[in-house]
Amino acid sequence: MSDLHDLGRGRTGTLVHEAMTARASGQWEAVHQLAVTLTGQAVDANPVTASLYRGAPALAYALHSAHHKSYSTALSRLDDELAALVGRRLASARQRMDFGVPPRMREYDLISGLTGLGALLLYRRNQRRVLRDVLHYTVRLLRRPVRVGGRSVPGWWCSDAPSGRPDAGEWPYGHGNFGMAHGVAGPIALLALALRAGIEVPGQKEALLSGINLLERWARPLPGGGAVWPETLPLHAWEEGPTTTGRTGRPSWCYGTPGIARALQLAALTTHQLRSQLTAEKIVASCLADPSQLAKVQEASVCHGWAGLLLAAELTAADADPDSRINRHLHKIRAQFGLLLARGQIPGGAGLLTGADGVRLVGRTFDPIQPVDPGWATCLLLI
Repeated sequence: MSDLHDLGRGRTGTLVHEAMTARASGQWEAVHQLAVTLTGQAVDANPVTASLYRGAPALAYALHSAHHKSYSTALSRLDDELAALVGRRLASARQRMDFGVPPRMREYDLISGLTGLGALLLYRRNQRRVLRDVLHYTVRLLRRPVRVGGRSVPGWWCSDAPSGRPDAGEWPYGHGNFGMAHGVAGPIALLALALRAGIEVPGQKEALLSGINLLERWARPLPGGGAVWPETLPLHAWEEGPTTTGRTGRPSWCYGTPGIARALQLAALTTHQLRSQLTAEKIVASCLADPSQLAKVQEASVCHGWAGLLLAAELTAADADPDSRINRHLHKIRAQFGLLLARGQIPGGAGLLTGADGVRLVGRTFDPIQPVDPGWATCLLLI
């Protein structure tokens, strides 16, 4: 499958970068040329393969980022395809839920699943009914358990391995996934951001409170302060419960502390749980102050690197008290990120997740002279 309509690593991600820059500068020629190229090619709308990051939904996300009247006709057509795609995805998911078995990871995750499609619908804000259908599903996902090997597990438990494929050898009972990109942090963030936008369905606040309890319970303290979450868990580790202390991991957006803590903060903010909000913010501050965690960041990308860490930290700080400890440590992250930009040490290739487009867009989002609108980061469920 071509990467042309790939938001994470293709030219559709480039279109988001170019569009956000044009909205600030008023220079639209490059955007229009790229949009003509992308809309002139056949685009995947198959519910099995299309998602927020691939195919028609990815293109709709990019065109909407422009907020330009030239794209209204193309967006209207893509909206019809999106509604049909989501409807088929939801029908399949409800059937699976009725049998009480766990989902494949790609059913609900941000990158490939219904959480990501919900993020697009939240960004577009023009199909409230379809968005509410996704939120109903997400509430059920978080609140209704399923069964694996004769044992009860949460509804977001994945039937496959962290690779997204079945693995009866290493992961015979599937896995629990905590990450923003592929795990439970994504649905929690989606419900919180929808509620923040005034969009609520029955059980949404209760699902968020359940998500808060989950994330606080599994935030494993570090010997030097702060806490971390497991990226993934096999069934026996879930049944044993949280260990006393955690081990530092890479502080990435996709699976690490910055993304998961932001989901916790958003859930706490929208349900008015001040103690939980402060817990999330303290965890982020401790992460930014910990050289052993920062040393694990080896590159600049949004998905795994400094750009994603900075973006998550900045948006978390924006919702925290001005005296939050996060602000005391942000200057180090800004300086490191700025140094990478100055040296040209950014990934090659296109796209928002792993390519240069995402890195440059984060830089422009926090440009002190002409910043771009941070709303593009809805595809990361950070805002």
